[in-house]
Amino acid sequence: MVTLTVSNTVADEVGDMIGEGLDAYNAGEAGPYGEEALWVVARDDAGAVQAGLKGKIEYSWLFVDWLWVSPARRRSGLGSRLLEKGEEVAREKGCIGAFLGSFTFQAPDFYKRQGYEEFGRLADFPPGHEMVWLKKSL
Repeated sequence: MVTLTVSNTVADEVGDMIGEGLDAYNAGEAGPYGEEALWVVARDDAGAVQAGLKGKIEYSWLFVDWLWVSPARRRSGLGSRLLEKGEEVAREKGCIGAFLGSFTFQAPDFYKRQGYEEFGRLADFPPGHEMVWLKKSL
């Protein structure tokens, strides 16, 4: 017999065991992830953070988790510079492409202007909006 439990958290060792089990299966099927974190941060002359990109490289792809630009710096080209720098690093590390998700109220058109193409969309996530997935060959 197996009992199912539902919670908002699990003990670290439980999360680690499940993650390690999935990682072992995936590595057996597709090879090692080669996962590496990537941050590109933009600071002004005083050192204050003005924008940033958080991503990770795995399986020869860059996944962009976050790209944020402070309201005062939006539409200045800073977002494009962050994305270009992240892609440059990814190319140097042998990546073949980049991908990300963006809500329709965020910036899918910005990414399309940067050469990304849409490959998926989920309606009503969140309600009244859509999640758009985009990719770009490097």
